[in-house]
Amino acid sequence: MTQKTRRVAVVTGASRGAGKGIALALGEAGAKVYVTGRTTTEGEAPLPGTVFATAEEITARGGIGVPVVLDHTDDTQVKALFERIAAEDGAIDILVNNAYAVPAELTLTGAFWEKSLDLLQVFNVGLRSSYVASYYAAPLLIAGGGLVVNTSSFGGTCYMHGPAYGAGKAAVDKMASDMAVDFKPHGVAVISLWMGMLKTERTLAELAKSPEQYGDLEATVESPEFPGRVIDALHRDPQLMQRSGQVLIAAEVAAELGVQDVNGAQPVSHRPMLGNPPVFSDAVIG
Repeated sequence: MTQKTRRVAVVTGASRGAGKGIALALGEAGAKVYVTGRTTTEGEAPLPGTVFATAEEITARGGIGVPVVLDHTDDTQVKALFERIAAEDGAIDILVNNAYAVPAELTLTGAFWEKSLDLLQVFNVGLRSSYVASYYAAPLLIAGGGLVVNTSSFGGTCYMHGPAYGAGKAAVDKMASDMAVDFKPHGVAVISLWMGMLKTERTLAELAKSPEQYGDLEATVESPEFPGRVIDALHRDPQLMQRSGQVLIAAEVAAELGVQDVNGAQPVSHRPMLGNPPVFSDAVIG
């Protein structure tokens, strides 16, 4: 094992989208970032981005990007990743559970029974994958006194994209709260982070389809790097453990900790429109 001289982060599902943005922000802050994803070559996925391109850009920004081609439906591959990190680094400072299956029908209108059961993919890569990654990362997080972040959204409490999406987001929120109980004696914080609408490759493609429908919406969305900047600030916050177990809104944490988006903007919270994060009971039943 080499001497760990910088923070070590793992961001799952980082070929593109929020995962890529979070990984880039952490890399720009100097971290060594392991990025997982399945896309290895441009053009093999409907949207641009590869796990190798993300890692290269992290390194170009001053961090160390480590690409890991990994299918989060395969537990043995996930286990192998964390065995590798144990051998190379010995500890993890930040784990971001972001890998998420996006079925083609997810954002289509209509009742859930009018869509296929493919929507249940979100329980496998999204909910289950977050549990499995946290499971294998736990000893390394304890060694690093780390932070676990489940990326989530307001869909955890409001109707958004139907019951499969909502149930999945509500579940990772509760999972963060419960994992925080187990990790507390070891000084590891766990939070679920509600992100706003991000200017990802997927979002930009949707906006391009009907620019007249969305108007100036593109100008108001957050960059994919914004939640990564928030995660970096949270990890550095001396009061981090006091937040553990909570569902936090990225825009609100940013305002509190002085974090701005890449363009210098201060994104606003969508709480007034979409509702409050859940507050879980303090009761603990073993």
